[in-house]
Order: sequence, then structure tokens, then C-alpha cells
Amino acid sequence: MFKDYFKGKKVTVMRIGLLGRGVGDTKFLAEQGAEVHVVDDAPQEVMQPSVDALSEYDNVSFTFGPYQTEHFTEADYVLVGAGAPLDMPVLKAAKEAGVPLKQSAAWFAELSQIPIVGVTGTRGKSTVTHMIHHVLSQVTGEKILLGGNVRGLSNLALLNEVQEDSICVMELDSWQLQGWGWNKMSPQIAVFTNFMEDHLNYYQAGGKSKEEAMKLYFEDKANIFKYQDENSVFITTPEVFERAKTLSGVELGQEVVLADASVIPEASLLSMPGEHNRLNAGLAYEALKAISLTDEEIFPALASFGGVEGRLQYLGEREGVKIYNDNNSTIPEATIKGLEAVGNKEDKNVILLAGGAYKAINPINLLNIIPEYCKKVVLLAGTGTDQIKDKIDCEVVDSMERAVESGLAAGEPGDVLLFSPGFASFGLFKNEYERNDEFIRCINKIAAKDLSPDLA
Repeated sequence: MFKDYFKGKKVTVMRIGLLGRGVGDTKFLAEQGAEVHVVDDAPQEVMQPSVDALSEYDNVSFTFGPYQTEHFTEADYVLVGAGAPLDMPVLKAAKEAGVPLKQSAAWFAELSQIPIVGVTGTRGKSTVTHMIHHVLSQVTGEKILLGGNVRGLSNLALLNEVQEDSICVMELDSWQLQGWGWNKMSPQIAVFTNFMEDHLNYYQAGGKSKEEAMKLYFEDKANIFKYQDENSVFITTPEVFERAKTLSGVELGQEVVLADASVIPEASLLSMPGEHNRLNAGLAYEALKAISLTDEEIFPALASFGGVEGRLQYLGEREGVKIYNDNNSTIPEATIKGLEAVGNKEDKNVILLAGGAYKAINPINLLNIIPEYCKKVVLLAGTGTDQIKDKIDCEVVDSMERAVESGLAAGEPGDVLLFSPGFASFGLFKNEYERNDEFIRCINKIAAKDLSPDLA
């Protein structure tokens, strides 16, 4: 369907990564007949799995090490990897040469021309995205496309699945929304869950103040509603809307819907714990109403939504200790929400596994609340852990297996083992997905040890 568009085009893919998305995008481009040049400043030995995954394509070449300007200025398009600083000389050179910078989620939307429900926010965007996708799939019985910031998923490859009546629900992080800004586009239905401190290590680069960094961070997020027309719908909370109104040059002429947890009746059951998940459900509800679903369709389907891996995911019990995987809580505020959702202040029944790499976010609020909920704290080694380990009673370990073993050893019936890091994964792990998988592997390994030989 898109071969005429891509055939013979020179596309530079910058930062292919190891999560599968970049590989999938590159495969799609190669299969459409593009001449693809993958460039990555990481060493080839690190990126070899991605190289191997593309070995069958003669029209894919690779360059590793320092970026070379001509690879950007002599292309027809540059597909920019997540987290690449936009003031990099090679990207500036590409823009000056008139080479379009692309990002895969926005490129998909530009080419597919199908309705998009986009979801962003510092926290909750994955849960709300999957809630909306789940309900739409349940109610319509049709294949609803799911894209954006989804593990291992290539947004460009989704173009192969587009039908005339397709709709796509997309989780959009701040880097992906940069691409929407380059195209001066916004989704037809935009959901903005909340706005908190995050990614300050990226936005404060070059010596920017925290205030300047937060402004830049919000401006990237704002692309989700900035270019909506009067027929679009912007769903958010009052707090985010007040900030949105301060943006210069944005008229907000679209329909605006303000949501809170109260839109979900108290009698409505949700499988996911926590007041913040009732707010997530409220935001999803308003998006589904905007798509013209009825209450009678929405509420039963919401009740059947089982949650998202790594977001207060319930993994069962071990000897009376409930285990929750909240791996994707990568800021202190998210860990606080996790403690409030599953903890009990009276019993101090939480064994918290946390820690990791520092993101330049002040952890003071988390430090204040930990003693209210936690009977034990085990921290994974990292630059973030170094910021807090001397300020609370804790144990610091250098592997997930040791963290899980120590945490479960302290557990008694009625306790909760909560893995909610509050920091980034880098250091002990390549990325948050590897950290997630390692936690689940360790839980399964220890569970297997408890089985009899006949059951193991």
C-alpha cells in the first residue's frame, strides 16, 4: 500500500535500539523498498542483536560510532530515535538541508490518515491506553490497532494492518510527541492524564534550570492537543488544563472534557487497586464516550480489564504475601501511589523493593512516606539509590535475585511485596523492560523452589 511512497527513498534510521521497535520499523522500510542506513553511536558489539535481526535485507546498511553529518544531510528522511537531543549538530544540519525529521508514531498517523486516540501524561498513560483499547475491542468485536510506546511494537509496521474503517489507540511519550509537533499534528481524541516531574536528566541538559526543563517537557507533551481542530476532543484533569491555558499561541478551540475519579460510580468494580486507577478509568471513560460508546457498553468492559504488565500488576501470593509488580514506576511520585494503593498504614505491611538510576527528581516526598507504610525496604544499587540510602532504614543489594529473596524472607501472611522502583533502570539493567523481566523471572524461580519435585 505504501511502496510507492517509500520505494527508492534514502532513510537514515538513527538509534535503532534493542527493544524491537527500531528493528521493526527498519524491516518495514526495507520491505517497502527504501534504502535504509542505520546509524547508532553505540558500539556494534552492543547492537549486534539488532544487526543480526536485519541480516536478510540487502538494502539495509549500518554505521556505528560517532555520527557523520552526511548520513543526515544526504537522506530523504531521518527517522529519529527516542531521547536524541534535538540540538545535536547532525539533526540541526539535517533540518538546515531540508531533510524531514520523522518519528514513527507521528509518521504512522500522517500516512494512515485514520482516527487516532492518543494518550499521554507523566503517569497512567499505559494503563489508560490499554483500558481504552480493551473496551473498544470488547464492545466492537473488531481489531482495534494499538501503537505508540508499546514494548517491541513497530509503529510503521502497523501500516500493513490499516483498513478503511480502522481506529488506533496510541500511548505517546514526550519524545514521540516531538514528532507530532514537527508535523503540526495532534490526535483527534487526546487524553492527558497528569503532569509531574520526570525526565529532568534529559530536559536539563546544557545547564537549564528545573523550571526551564519542566516548561520544555510540557511543551513536548502539549503537542497531543496543540494542533487539534474544533472537531477534536481534549480530555484531561483540571490541573493539566490550567497549565495548558498558559501556553502562548494555543487557542484551545476544541471540545475540552475535564475528568476526575468521580465519573466512575462507586459501585463500579475495577480489578486494579488504587484511587489513581479510578482516575485512569475516568479518563478512559470520557475518551470512550467521545467515540460514542454508551455507559452500558463501557462499564462492564472496564470491569473486565485485568491491568497492564508492570503497572501494579498482581502476581499472586506466596505463603500469604501478596506480590505486585510496579516496575514501570520510574519516578518517586509513582512509588508513592503504589504504596497508597496496596499498603496499610496501621500494619505497616509493605516490603518495598525500589531503587535504581537518578533522574534528577527530588525524592523527599517518597522518603517521608516510606516509614508510614513499610516494614522493610530493599534497594537495588544505583545512582538514585545513592541519593536516599543513608536517609532511610534499608538494605542495598546488587541484583534482583537478592532483592526478591531478601524481601520475601521478611514477609508474613497479610504482607505485601511491592516492586516499585521510583527510579530509572539504567545501571544494573539495559532498560526498564529487562528489569521487569528479571523481577518476574526471580519471582517464578523462587516460587518453583517451593514446589515439590512432582510439581516443579
